Amino acid sequence: MLLWVGLGNPGKKYENQRHNIGFMCVDRIAAEYSFSPWREKMSAYICEGKIAGQKILLVKPQSFMNKSGGPVTQIAHFFKIPTNSIYVFYDDIDLKSGQLKIKNGGGHGGHNGLRDIDAHMNKDYWRIRMGIGRPMDKAQVHNWVLGNFTADDTNNWLEPLLKAIILEIALLADRNTERFMSRVAWRAPLPIEQTIEKS
Repeated sequence: MLLWVGLGNPGKKYENQRHNIGFMCVDRIAAEYSFSPWREKMSAYICEGKIAGQKILLVKPQSFMNKSGGPVTQIAHFFKIPTNSIYVFYDDIDLKSGQLKIKNGGGHGGHNGLRDIDAHMNKDYWRIRMGIGRPMDKAQVHNWVLGNFTADDTNNWLEPLLKAIILEIALLADRNTERFMSRVAWRAPLPIEQTIEKS
């Protein structure tokens, strides 16, 4: 079994914030692949299903972002899932909007959800970094992360990124992370302004 964790904050007022892209992603996976209904367990919502013949457990911690580690660790122990079978989807301000990168292990990069997971367990889990960009003014980072996605965000890169992830997710279920990353990038290229800024 693989454990796929989406990070976010619980509650209606947070659901469209940039910080909640992890929740959005696992919600979309559950809906598109007809997973079981979400149920509450160990301070999280969980559901199960299969993709490419691989059993997947989806998790949305309900303890708020900066306390994500407790529920993730408890669930991993309960279902006896090793660290290298855990994949965490989360927002990353150090990547361009719409960019996706995957790595195993490493630092938390200042992300409070990862910081708490790192404090609770071995760091050798997979990090699926979903770029949300960053504001020009560093003082606005907090407001940026907790701000809602705009209509332009949704149309220009968020929806294409989520669709690409859904279409290529079988590769992740097969643990083919490099291929998954490259196929998502091909299906959801960065918006033109992001490409110009990157170059």
